[in-house]
Amino acid sequence: MSEVDDVILKANELIERTSARYSGGGAGARGRAIRSKDMITRLMRMVIAVAAVIIGASVAGALIGGIGTTGVLIVLALLVACLGFAFLPTQETAVEPAKLAETDLKALPLKTEIWLENQRKTMPRAAAPIVDAISGRLETLAPQLVKLDPREPAAAEIRRLLSDHLPQLVTGYQSIPAALRSQPRNGRVPDAQLVDGLSVIEQEIATMTEQLASGDLDNLAAQNRFLEMKYIEAKEIGD
Repeated sequence: MSEVDDVILKANELIERTSARYSGGGAGARGRAIRSKDMITRLMRMVIAVAAVIIGASVAGALIGGIGTTGVLIVLALLVACLGFAFLPTQETAVEPAKLAETDLKALPLKTEIWLENQRKTMPRAAAPIVDAISGRLETLAPQLVKLDPREPAAAEIRRLLSDHLPQLVTGYQSIPAALRSQPRNGRVPDAQLVDGLSVIEQEIATMTEQLASGDLDNLAAQNRFLEMKYIEAKEIGD
């Protein structure tokens, strides 16, 4: 076995192990809802545009006694143009990676999830379950950020991971020509590097979520101790 074959074999083993680790988990409910809503919105825009063209052509034909061959060609061209509405991103899904750094911390998980969902088609199949896992992690993280002070060090780390490290990993992979993404270079295979990097990010989000939850649990325990002390005091006063 040549050195290149060995690199490819190891890369495939890494991809299979990582993919198997996340297999069985579907995409987050919010991610599915985003994609479904986006598809419905695109189709509705296309249907409305087609209806407007047909109604307009009918009205024009009735007023001038027919639209003629030129009019028919214009209508056909407009109908073809209406198909473009099915491919234009909606406002909800039009997220630029450069804008993630400017996004409010509370909205950052959702914006990151939307952006990541839009990149799914450019990634290898083995990355799909990890993208699903990241989406699920972001759904869990989102409510915790509502009460997190943006000036806290934890907020800065979360922002750096979601708006800097994750986009750089994906866009760096996308910058490589598709034909070279499965080929070894300097002992590394881009497909495997992407899968491995996404796995690391998924675990890092999980760690941050656990740390934030730990703080909440500590606060809850402290509040319980405070209430217990007050209850004991009140009981002693009552006695």
